Amino acid sequence: MVSIYKSKAKAVSTPQHPELTIERWDQEAQSIAYHQGKICFVEGALPGERVKVTLIEQKAQYLKGRVSKVLQSSPLRIAPQCRFFGSCGGCQLHYVSADDSRMLKQQALDQQLQHQLKLTELPWQPVLTGQDAGYRRKARIGVWFEKKTNSFTVGFRKAGGKEITEVTDCMVLSPVIAPVLWVLQQTLPLLNQGAAVTHVEVLDADGKAFVVVRHIRPLPQSDQQLLQQAWPAACWIGEAEPEQFSVWSEPTTPSYQLADGLQLNFAPTDFIQVNAVVNKAMVEQAIAWLAPVKTDQILDLYCGIGNFSLALAKHAGMVVGLEGVAAMVTTASQNASFNGLENTHFAQVDLHLPWPKADWNQPQYQKVLLDPARAGALGAIDEVARLKPAQVLYVSCNPTTFARDAKVLLAKGYRLDKLGMMDMFPYTSHLELMALFSHTRQ
Repeated sequence: MVSIYKSKAKAVSTPQHPELTIERWDQEAQSIAYHQGKICFVEGALPGERVKVTLIEQKAQYLKGRVSKVLQSSPLRIAPQCRFFGSCGGCQLHYVSADDSRMLKQQALDQQLQHQLKLTELPWQPVLTGQDAGYRRKARIGVWFEKKTNSFTVGFRKAGGKEITEVTDCMVLSPVIAPVLWVLQQTLPLLNQGAAVTHVEVLDADGKAFVVVRHIRPLPQSDQQLLQQAWPAACWIGEAEPEQFSVWSEPTTPSYQLADGLQLNFAPTDFIQVNAVVNKAMVEQAIAWLAPVKTDQILDLYCGIGNFSLALAKHAGMVVGLEGVAAMVTTASQNASFNGLENTHFAQVDLHLPWPKADWNQPQYQKVLLDPARAGALGAIDEVARLKPAQVLYVSCNPTTFARDAKVLLAKGYRLDKLGMMDMFPYTSHLELMALFSHTRQ
């Protein structure tokens, strides 16, 4: 047998700075282009633009890159309003208006869900929006102490990195908590143990500022006093050990108001929706879509501190709230008592595991609401379908896991009646959505 030598084909090297035409956005506000037969996800571009791209990741099936130069711009492109855009990683979309970004996000979401759910038309409802600036009522502020220069950097993580970039002001922070950046930058260098501060969490609780200082060593009382004097309007809280908090200023319980006179109290470290206006509108829309009546028994999954549960209980006969975090279950129960709602029951349950035998785990619910984290409701959605409620309201912060879970409901005899986007985070790639499913019983 004759062996014929053939030289090995040389691998085609991908240019590091290709010029690409952007075709569309995906559901995560990444621009989509194609290069040498591969899909390329591009940061910082708009549909229709011709851009020069710096490739930052090359895989067998896809490429990732970011815009290095706009060669032909979209009419939607605007000058960034934030002077820290590009270095600060907090917002990704300052090169397009909030209104236009919502339009592009919904177009991308519509295309994705039609494809994944095998639906030819989606029942879109108006987008829920609030203020495009000053909307964020909770944030984490990064602090970095450089030993060599004995200096502090206060701000947010850099785009695409872990380093902290200096930010002196932020247009999306609530005016109530926006001073935190200036206060920290001015005060940390004056502290005896300022180098012990690793980061700060700041919260606007209906007009009252709360600051949680995370530090790896105890701060002396003199340091605590300096911080309080620098911002006396804020409630200062320190944490030297995980979940061990000490209040440095006058103790106050944070809370926020919903419709129907509801007040929700919570701990500064509890999860709450960071956009107060959109959260209120979201809860009101959930009530309008589910239209609870006194004969309804409703199951609220991933209920947190009772954000939806209490509002539903104002109209329903009974609301059962399930949550995986024990402390939040306790808070939800306390909030129900505080608001005089006796038609609620809360329990701690790992919703992703097979559900235990319990009084609440019965096919007695006319309506179910679920608001899971980004991982979605894997496992729990099958349990919901088993209970066969007439309606299921799904609130999602991740279109990909929502589509996965929605397919389970559609396969179990549900139809999609309403779908709406909620712009909880203007100028960012994030989006939330709400979907109402009804069972098609024969």
